[in-house]
Amino acid sequence: MLYLVTKFATTALIVVAVSELAKRSTVAGAILASIPTVSVLAMVWIYLETRDTARLATFSVDVVWLVLPSLALFAVLPTLLRMGVGFWWSLAAGVAALAYWGAVQLMAWFRG
Repeated sequence: MLYLVTKFATTALIVVAVSELAKRSTVAGAILASIPTVSVLAMVWIYLETRDTARLATFSVDVVWLVLPSLALFAVLPTLLRMGVGFWWSLAAGVAALAYWGAVQLMAWFRG
């Protein structure tokens, strides 16, 4: 139970740190946010819990495939915000643009 609480606290601390840092400096916040923190933390937790390096290798490749559609969010969101679209609509459109379903299908196709 302590391990699970540690996982939650560590992960939450990083998210809070990014948002607090971004309030002071958007560039510094963006640098911290652009580090694949979630992926790195997930890899650490998976390794500590399973010691399964084959699973980690597969996870890493899957993340590469799914980073590509996630970039759409970072193109759509600021474009819509600059056009005067409200934050929540812009965020929703950016999330919808992720097209994860298509990326997962393409990833499965390449795997055979």
